[in-house]
Amino acid sequence: MAAMKVLVLGAGVVGVTSAWYLARAGHEVTVIDRQPAAGLETSFANAGQVSFGYSSPWAAPGVPLKAVKWMFMQHSPLVVRPRMDPLQWSWLWQMLKNCTEAAYERNKGRMVRVSDYSRTALADLRAETGIEYDQRERGTLQLFRTQQQMDHAADDMRVLAKYGVPFQLLNPAECVAAEPALDRVRQKFVGGLRTPEDETGDAHIFTQRLAALCVEKGVTFRYGTAIKRLLVEGGDIAGVETSEGVLTADRYLMALGSFSPKLLAPLGLKIPVYPVKGYSITVPIADAEAAPASTVMDETYKIAITRLGDRIRVGGTAEIAGYDTRLHEERKQTLLHSVRDLYPDGGQYEQAKFWTGMRPMTPDGTPIIGPTTYGKLFLNTGHGTLGWTMSCGSGKLAADLVGGQRPNIDYADLAMSRYA
Repeated sequence: MAAMKVLVLGAGVVGVTSAWYLARAGHEVTVIDRQPAAGLETSFANAGQVSFGYSSPWAAPGVPLKAVKWMFMQHSPLVVRPRMDPLQWSWLWQMLKNCTEAAYERNKGRMVRVSDYSRTALADLRAETGIEYDQRERGTLQLFRTQQQMDHAADDMRVLAKYGVPFQLLNPAECVAAEPALDRVRQKFVGGLRTPEDETGDAHIFTQRLAALCVEKGVTFRYGTAIKRLLVEGGDIAGVETSEGVLTADRYLMALGSFSPKLLAPLGLKIPVYPVKGYSITVPIADAEAAPASTVMDETYKIAITRLGDRIRVGGTAEIAGYDTRLHEERKQTLLHSVRDLYPDGGQYEQAKFWTGMRPMTPDGTPIIGPTTYGKLFLNTGHGTLGWTMSCGSGKLAADLVGGQRPNIDYADLAMSRYA
C-alpha cells in the first residue's frame, strides 16, 4: 500500500512505538497528546519490568475466592471502590466470566503470543538504534512465599512450555543464585518461577528517547493538544476535533489507553477497557548488594520490585475505582511493606516518591489491536499492566494493519470483534 498520512492518538509507550513503526514503513505520521511531552501518564512510573514470560491474565481460576480473602488483608493486592457506574459492574462481571480454566489458557496464549513477538521487536529496535533506558536483561523471578503458590505454578508452566517460552522452577537456593540479596531473607520463601528472557527498563526514558528518534524519522508531535472527539462523515472517520482545531488523515490509530472507550462510545463502538489504578514508589538504592538484580514479583502481594539503574521501582496493587487519580497512603504502605520485607537494607525508603497511573484493562487481559467497523480507524489499547512489555510488538502489529501489510503473527483474535 502507498504511503499514507496517519494520526496517532496518544504519546504513551504504545502510541510512540506505533508511530516509530509507521514512520519506518514510510508513512507520514503525526502524534497528538494533551501532555507537554511523551510518556507522562501511565508510562511515567510503572513497575519497570518487561515481562515477556510473566504475561498472564488477572482473570484466572480461583481468583474470585482469592479476591474475597484479599478484602480482609491489611496489604491487599486488590481494592474495589464501588461506584454508581454500570461500566464498572459490567467489566467486573465480564472478568468473572473469564475466571475459568479454558478462558485462562486461551487468554494467556494470546498474551504470550503478543509478548513474545514484542521481545523480538524490542531486541531488533535496540540493535537498530542503540537506545538506552536503564535496561537490564537478567530475567524475572516470581517469588512464592507458600507451597500452595508453588504448586499453582504448574498451570503457568504448561502454557509457557506450549509457546516455547523458557522458564525455570527454582528452590530457595536457586532463587538466591538469581537474586543474591534474597539470601538475607531466605526463610521467607519456598521457591520461585524464573523467566530468564524477561528484562527491565524505564518505560518513561524509553518513550521519550524513542519519541526523539521518531522526530528524526519525520514524525510530528503535537503536544498540549486535547482530543475532543472523532468526526464522522459518510460512514467513516473524517477527522479529529482538538483544542487546536480539526486534524485530518488517511488513517487514525487510537492508543489512548483508559481514555479510548470515552472517545469511541459516541461512535457506537463499545470496548470493555476499564481503568485499573496502579501505584508505584521509586526509591534511591542504599546498598547495591542488598538491592534486587532484576525484577522480583512478590506473588503474595502481587507487587513487582525492579532495579532501574541506581533506583528501585516498586509497583503494584489493583484499585478498581474509575478515573480517580487520588493517592491513598495505605497503598504506599503496602508497597513499602513488600520491598522492605524482601530487601530490608536495599533502599533509602524514607525518600520514596509515590505515584499512581491508570492501567487500561480488558476483562480477558488481552490488548485490543486491529481494525474497527470504521475503515479508517484502528485500535492499539487495553494492555493493562503490560503496555511496556507489549509495546514494541503491539506497535509493529498495529503499523502493519494500518498500512495494509500482513503481520508476522496471528492477529484476528486480538481485534475488538472478539467481543461481538
